[in-house]
This record gives sequence, structure tokens and C-alpha cells, in this order.
Amino acid sequence: MRIAMIGAGYVGLVSGACFSEFGVDVVCVDKDAKKVDLLNNHQVPIYEPELNAIVEKNVKAGRLSFTTDLAAGVKNADAVFIAVGTPSRRGDGHADLTYVYDAAREIASTINGYTVIVTKSTVPVGTGDEIESIIRQSCPDGSFDIVSNPEFLREGSAINDFMRPDRVVIGTTSDKAQDVMRTLYRPLFLIDTPILFTARRTAELIKYAANTFLATKITFINEIADLCEEVGADVQDVAKGIGLDGRIGNKFLHAGPGYGGSCFPKDTLALVRTAQDVNSPIKIIEAVVAVNEKRKHQMANKILHACGGSFEEKKIAVLGLTFKPNTDDMRDSPSLIIVSALVKGGAEVFAYDPQGMDEAKTMLEGVHWCDGTYETMEGADVVTILTEWNEFRALDLKRVKNLMSKPVMVDLRNIYNPDEMIEAGFEYYCVGRKNF
Repeated sequence: MRIAMIGAGYVGLVSGACFSEFGVDVVCVDKDAKKVDLLNNHQVPIYEPELNAIVEKNVKAGRLSFTTDLAAGVKNADAVFIAVGTPSRRGDGHADLTYVYDAAREIASTINGYTVIVTKSTVPVGTGDEIESIIRQSCPDGSFDIVSNPEFLREGSAINDFMRPDRVVIGTTSDKAQDVMRTLYRPLFLIDTPILFTARRTAELIKYAANTFLATKITFINEIADLCEEVGADVQDVAKGIGLDGRIGNKFLHAGPGYGGSCFPKDTLALVRTAQDVNSPIKIIEAVVAVNEKRKHQMANKILHACGGSFEEKKIAVLGLTFKPNTDDMRDSPSLIIVSALVKGGAEVFAYDPQGMDEAKTMLEGVHWCDGTYETMEGADVVTILTEWNEFRALDLKRVKNLMSKPVMVDLRNIYNPDEMIEAGFEYYCVGRKNF
């Protein structure tokens, strides 16, 4: 079987590499010639555990290739996946579908024979209809079907999510397209992965509903954390107590500085706008968007409190910048708001992240960039943990204390135990638990 993946960004690259691992012949198409050259030489431009090895293995095996030539990539493909970006549109928050529709127009001029055209990008309800219209205008007699096949990949564990997913959602009512998609996902049928066939518009909405529900869980536990601080409860225990209820579950109940990344911020906003446009507003998600934005500023104020009410002439060590560990993704990371507030307030900020430094340097100004964890803390008045990378989970507290001018820690990921930190001589601030 042969497929073309239009877009070699995060979703397209991971999906294409994993399909090739299944034995499918995959060509990934991208307009960025530099990226294509790197990938053809087994150099992956993003950080995702296990991805490098899979790309190198399958490029060498001849199952995975990369090109800037869309016509050559699409030629003789059984299925063509659209996996381009859908960022928030400036000004109104709607998903910007420019790249999706551009890809559809290019595909329309190249398909030959029956082709399944699959939307892998996250798109609003009805996008598949518009793609079909675009292609039908160029190929009135063309033989094709448009399918929605949303991705549910978590950055940092995307390979496992693709190979062992909770479910695969395929939106089409065409028997012929279903047969093609069943063949493509046959390895997952063999491990009894639930494959859900739905109407196309339903599949498009499933993706948004899933992401906004998870964003809601995060926002809910963050507000519960605020309440815990006021009434003297422990949010970790509250999360455990409610998470043991099978109807709720324990995932996405970790209090912190708010959600970020490439999906939740734009998908919550896009669903809000879609719902408003059809006069069916989703007030819960509107509140989630507002509360999450406010959350980042609240966390900057928590650090301000630890600094005694002023950032002026304070040296602050920042550990972690990416929106979550095991990724180099800085998109909508809480650190962008928090660190900017520290710098704007007059603090001298020394920062380190195991994978996100290169991207962070293009997005943050006025920061001293360090090569390691302990380098950030030399003479620091406060150290704050923004991302829960493993290497920050077992710091040598004696060394940290000796390096700092004052042993003050603001742990926005609740990595450490408050009683143990106080016993170690730290002034310790956390989220939704006992603070110093």
C-alpha cells in the first residue's frame, strides 16, 4: 500500500513514520526544502522520543521518503493525508484553514484514479465538505472520497499513542473508503484496537470534543487548587480522591500553571468560535479559555509573592520552559507569560530547559540562558520549576541551598513534598497544597 502525507510537521512526520513502520510505503511532502533534506539524511528537526530511530530505520529500508514535489508524492497513492497546520486565525480565534485548502487544491491537480483523501489536521466541523467541493470543482469526474481521521497524539509519547491507541476514529460513509482505511490500519485491528467508523462531520467534532474536555479537566483541578489553598486542603489528595472514581479517572488532574502546547489553546478557542457561529455557545469552554489565560498571570503573582512583593533586583532561576516535558514545543507555553512578567518586573532571569532552549530564545527576551540545571541557581534569590522534566525531580537540595543566596523555591508542578522541603530549610511555595 502507498500513501502520501502532505505536511512533515509534528503530526505528519509522526504519522508517516509510524505507518512506514507498519510496512506501508510512505512519502511525506513538505514545502520546506531544508527540512526535507534533513529528514532524507535521517535528521529529525523536532524532539520526540523514539522518532529518530523509526525515521532512520524506515528511510534506510526504503519505506519512508521525503520530497518537496507534491505531484510526485501523490502519484499512485492509495490515500493522501492532509497533515498541515491549522493555527488560530488572528483576530477571531477561528482555525486558519489556509494551508488545508491550499493542499486540497494542489491534490486536486495531481490525483489519478480512485484516491482516498484523508484529513489528519485538526479542522472544524464541515471542513471535509469544503475540501470535497474544492476538489470536485477541479476534478468534476474524479474518483475520490474525503475522509476525516483525527489524530490523538500526545507530545512526548506520540509513538506509543500511534502504535497502541485508545481508539482510531474514521469519518466516512463510503464503503470503498472504509475498505482502504481498514487495510491501512490492519495492524491495529490485530491488537483489538477499537476502530470507530462515523459520519465525517461527527469525526471532525470528536477531535475537538476530546481536546476541550481534557482542557476542562486541567482547568477544573487548577481552580480546585486555588480553593484548597484558601481552605487548607491538599489538591494532590483531592485529585486522587476523585480520580479513583472510574467515571472521572485520574488523568489530567495535575494542578499547575495551565495548559499550553499546539493543541489545547487553539482547539478550545476554535470550538468556542464554531459554536458561537451556529448560535449554540458552549459556555463551559468559554470559561475554560478565560480561566486558563488568567492562570498564567496568577502563577507569575505566586512567584512575585515569594520574592516579597517585588521582582526588582531579584535573581530568579527558571527550570523548564516547554509546555510539558519530553518535547521541545514552546507554543503557548505558560512560561512565555510567566517569564516575560518576571523580566518586565525587573528580575534578572536565568533559565534552562533540556530541549526547548533554541525555540525559547526566539520567543523570550531579556533572559540569561544557561547550559545546565545548577548553573541557573548560582546566587539566585528564588528558583521556580515551570516544567516537570525528570532531571528536576531529584535535585540535590543541599547543593541547591548552598548555591542560592536564599533557599526559596516556587514549585508550580508540585514535584516536591512540602514538609520535606521545609525540613531541608527551604521557603517552599507550591500549587494547591501547604505553602511556607
